[in-house]
Amino acid sequence: MKNVDDKVVKAFGEEWDYYNQSSLKEGEAKDLFGRYFNIFPSNLLQDDKVGIDIGCGSGRWAKHIAPLVKELHCVDASYQALNVAKNNLDSFDNCIYTHATTDDLRLLDIKFDFGYSIGVLHHIPDTKKALIDCISILKKGAPFLVYLYFAFDNKPLWYKMFWKISVPIRFIISRSSFPVKKFVTLLIALFIYLPFSRLALIFDKLGIHSGNIPLSTYKKTSFYTMRTDALDRFGTRLEQRFTKKEIHSMMIDAGLTDIEFSNEVPFWTALGYKK
Repeated sequence: MKNVDDKVVKAFGEEWDYYNQSSLKEGEAKDLFGRYFNIFPSNLLQDDKVGIDIGCGSGRWAKHIAPLVKELHCVDASYQALNVAKNNLDSFDNCIYTHATTDDLRLLDIKFDFGYSIGVLHHIPDTKKALIDCISILKKGAPFLVYLYFAFDNKPLWYKMFWKISVPIRFIISRSSFPVKKFVTLLIALFIYLPFSRLALIFDKLGIHSGNIPLSTYKKTSFYTMRTDALDRFGTRLEQRFTKKEIHSMMIDAGLTDIEFSNEVPFWTALGYKK
């Protein structure tokens, strides 16, 4: 059985087709990239290196990586998402697009100098197996960056309870038609993401710690990003969360070493090197 949920793939294809990131300002795009890639060894991104973006979506990360390397393989399970990526990356002639699931990665006749998968593997039924498949196509010593939803293991109990309220809401929304999902998640962004994120911003200005305010991550982002992420969060049927310890264990079992975690939001972003 394939390690993929076709309904999840379809939902993300629709998401990236609608929120294709064309309205995202360059400054914010760079800031978002920096948040996820702050621990990635940028000195290894050289013009003789070949890398892979697993679950490329709209190509929003590839846009920053492709100019630095010889070749970047953009892989996604959604044809719809790949078409968006092709349009967004049409100025780069070193991007290669492949329609594939993580199960198919071992069929690629190449070993990569680096790889990354940002916000993807937690939407795959067997995340650990997917990670193992990702690492299998790397050269020895190659860095791999992964971002997986955290299980609120660094947050207080009340924060976890707040999140649990959203679970049945996501269950209902994710099974709705795409027009309904777009409309409802727009309302969520407007009446939940925006107020909480701006409250966190006010706390910062008052010199009060805002890290435990839900959605404080969005305090400096645009409403466009909030809308995108609200659809991303509530529009998918499959969402898995992991503790830092669980992610570390999966990375070890996948064949990675010298593992480090970013201490900055979003949690958890981790880097390892293939043994």
